[in-house]
Amino acid sequence: MRFFRQLRYSVFLKFSAAFIIAGLTPLFLQSFYSYQTFTSHVERYAQDNLKQMVMYMSYNINDALEQYDDTTQLMYTGRYKGFVQGANIKQTYQVNQLEQINAIPIDTFLETLLYSDNYIASVFFARQSDNKIFYQTRSTRELLENQLPVPTWSQAMQENPTKVAFFVTHSVPYFAGFNENVFTIGRNLIDTSGEPTATPKVLGTLFIDVKASRIGQLFAEIQLNDKDNLFVLDGQEQVFFSNRDPENDAMPVTESMDDHTMEFTESVAALNGNMVVQISKERLYEQLTSTRSSFIFTIAFSVFVLMIMGIWFSRRLSTPIRKLIRQMVIVESGNLDTRVDIQGKDELGRLGKGFNRMVERLRNYIDDAFVAEIKQKQTELNALKSQIRPHYLYNTLEVIRMNAVDKDALEVGDMIASLSHQLKYVIDYGEEWVTLREELDHLTDYFYIIEVRFERRYRLNVHVADNVPLSTAMLKLSLQPFVENAIEHGLHPQGRGTVEVSISRSENHLIITISDDGVGMDESRYTEVMHLLNSRDQSTVHVGMKNVQKRIRSLCGTEYGLSIASKLHIGTSITLELPIKEGNENDQGDFGG
Repeated sequence: MRFFRQLRYSVFLKFSAAFIIAGLTPLFLQSFYSYQTFTSHVERYAQDNLKQMVMYMSYNINDALEQYDDTTQLMYTGRYKGFVQGANIKQTYQVNQLEQINAIPIDTFLETLLYSDNYIASVFFARQSDNKIFYQTRSTRELLENQLPVPTWSQAMQENPTKVAFFVTHSVPYFAGFNENVFTIGRNLIDTSGEPTATPKVLGTLFIDVKASRIGQLFAEIQLNDKDNLFVLDGQEQVFFSNRDPENDAMPVTESMDDHTMEFTESVAALNGNMVVQISKERLYEQLTSTRSSFIFTIAFSVFVLMIMGIWFSRRLSTPIRKLIRQMVIVESGNLDTRVDIQGKDELGRLGKGFNRMVERLRNYIDDAFVAEIKQKQTELNALKSQIRPHYLYNTLEVIRMNAVDKDALEVGDMIASLSHQLKYVIDYGEEWVTLREELDHLTDYFYIIEVRFERRYRLNVHVADNVPLSTAMLKLSLQPFVENAIEHGLHPQGRGTVEVSISRSENHLIITISDDGVGMDESRYTEVMHLLNSRDQSTVHVGMKNVQKRIRSLCGTEYGLSIASKLHIGTSITLELPIKEGNENDQGDFGG
């Protein structure tokens, strides 16, 4: 009981409690605000991203259906839209007597359509005069004509016989054993060789069965699961295609979003209908569940850490004298690398700082009298080693290169020579400024290894303006980091491409542009790169580019530096501005095209 009474009035306990409350309150508020902001951002981003994907898919579906519509119009020679009157040969005679379309046998015409697209499963032509069925199919099964729903399809096309008709996804009972679902496209062959009549004369009807996987493969990117629904509806609100069972006529199409479902709708002009996508919010926002758990864990961990720190500060206030005594014993034993850790501006803090200064001065005195001479000898030895190692490396690479040349491995020899030149250029600690020729020679050596490594899928074009001498001075190692960045982030994702280096002069400025025709950057990525480039954070991302920026502004002034421009799927361009300085050479000329 006495212990608890003392604990109640303990200043150390009060200090610990105040420390925990003062630290936990802003942490909790900041974490809660960050969680709410992050949640809103993720929801908005997910909705916008899905909306764009649905719009893109609706465009693709409409484009695919219009392509098949164009295919059906090949029955009319030399045209794809509308009907041309006055053909020289009567179409009725061709179809009924000669069994031809466009002056070629009907079976041959159907076979041409069948193999014009890998997704076309079967092609049928139902002649109007005698209901004879002509067909071509990829299936080896025999056609069951009594199962072919031609009358049903033809009746649906009677209302508007000159228009194409799309029939919803269905099974194929007219080919026994054909297990893949298809959708059917129908178009009447109208006799356009005679005088126009009020009612078009139908000579027959072309039907094309297209595998439903043609539409299904367009939806692979959205990655639907068993809780998500996707419906393509025609003008009569019939389900033309769905990720569900196509034979199920009772498939639900939610008219609006509820608490568990998010719905997106886009029009499909070819069907005069819509595409409806219903996404489960539980799957869409599953990342938020993980974030919520992380938030709770962070708060619990922070409370634990603050409690530990509070106890530690409490004990620290009660034990500074004992620490000082222990450190004095260590110093008495001859160990001068110790320091007493007493913070603060009170008497104990000043005592600790005075003790540390005394030990530091004593150690400095010993270093000045004895250790300094040893360090000097070690420094001389290290300098000698640093001179020997580069020469040994150059000589070794030259021996390997000569051996490769002797074995007729000329490309390997050239690569080793390029690597040797690069190492010598990089390891040679000299002036910050080199000539333009030296920097371009180093860039050529570097890119040669890149060309061989990637089987010459990348190209480097260098152009130096006529008014820029190759003796012009520029910062050493200022081009290679940007060319390397263009290859890694711009060209490598697409597998091939070209890097352009253009060097020109504008008044007293040297303008160097490094551009590529790679994948480029979207607006968010561009903003992130510019932030990293201009911030003072010690980030490991784009460290080469950031170092060049710092060197230029440090050596040349803040009016010089680099700028970036980028367009997604077009490429990225980086422009360096340096002051005009003359080097040691007097060359002038073009360095490539």
